[in-house]
Amino acid sequence: MIDRQLTTSIKIGMVLFPNLTQLNFAGPYEVFSRLPNALVYLLAPTRDPIYSESGLTLLPNTSFSLSPTLDVLFVPGGLGVNTKLKDDEFLQFLKTQGDRARYVTSVSTGSLLLAAAGLLQGYRATTDRDSMQLLTMFGIETVAQRVVCDRNRITARGADGIDLGLVLASELFGEVVAQEIQSSMEYNLEAPFTSGSLTTS
Repeated sequence: MIDRQLTTSIKIGMVLFPNLTQLNFAGPYEVFSRLPNALVYLLAPTRDPIYSESGLTLLPNTSFSLSPTLDVLFVPGGLGVNTKLKDDEFLQFLKTQGDRARYVTSVSTGSLLLAAAGLLQGYRATTDRDSMQLLTMFGIETVAQRVVCDRNRITARGADGIDLGLVLASELFGEVVAQEIQSSMEYNLEAPFTSGSLTTS
């Protein structure tokens, strides 16, 4: 079992915005919440409820103005990305926190927001299958992999948030801890169909 008393607290900030894809958020959150002594902040400009694309209500627990300096910055994707790409205050928050964070991470089109905030320049990254060209337009070298780890930048495709979480767990605490978390979740991906990959529709 993981000993939660032997590690320094890790401050993880998961940025929320209207019309995010809840799958992008929920998978990583499940892993992050199992990390030793992790403090997970659900961040938004205010603490008002946030509604996902599918109508799920998410409740931020910390406003941007009260956010501590983060060890890990995480950004999900979703239809709401389009609006946030034009939100200078939102992007500045990502830039400020990302420049100080030990790790900068995203799932799906969250990487477009990281790119727009200037946090992926000089790094390889991935995004969802239909947005690879958009990420390239930001001058980012794209890689057709489920999870791309380039130094302290970790990006994943839309359905691979759990994988991203486990990669981050290994980076922070080592493979043993990551494997314990994976085992506790009984996570061993075996998709029933072959559709949905980078090369199939």
